[in-house]
Amino acid sequence: MTQPLPRKDARLKLLDAALTVIRRQGYAATSVDELCRAAGVTKGAFFHHFRSKEALAVAAAAHFGALAEGLFAADWTTRADPAERVLGYVALRRAIIDGPFEEFTCLLGTMAQEAYASSEAIRAACAEGITGHAARLEPDIRAALEAAGRDGAEAGGLALHVQAVLQGGFVLAKATGDPEAARRGVDHLARYLRLLFRREA
Repeated sequence: MTQPLPRKDARLKLLDAALTVIRRQGYAATSVDELCRAAGVTKGAFFHHFRSKEALAVAAAAHFGALAEGLFAADWTTRADPAERVLGYVALRRAIIDGPFEEFTCLLGTMAQEAYASSEAIRAACAEGITGHAARLEPDIRAALEAAGRDGAEAGGLALHVQAVLQGGFVLAKATGDPEAARRGVDHLARYLRLLFRREA
């Protein structure tokens, strides 16, 4: 006999709803009422867990970051060669660019573009998530550069560049209405990395 799946509490339902709704229509255009409807919870439940929409957005940034950490549990992390680990990460990021924009674009990038000047708390939460994700790649990038006879001191900047290409690709996909715009950007990034790591073939 199978066990029933655990029910999500209202807080988790709201966080999951924020990931979808804010990525689809933006932070400013998302109301507390819409978030409650999407989560299937009452407005009272919302304010029991979050004092404001801004507080939910900050928590949603951390929630999104925790979910993104799942990328670092994928099979590319087990490869012996650091260059192959980095290229595997990039290949995985390309593979998940599919479906509606709210399913593959980045909540952190979406909110940072919109709220960087109006909410210091949201800006800081997004910065922490994006730069923290980049930092996870930095040791492998450094090792790959050094193995290729290049200066590993640029690893931090290159890790941030990877994130910049991904975020820029999401913007282009939204602007053109075509996810292929993001995929092409990731393809150029992969070619650049192969050149840096001397993996031209």
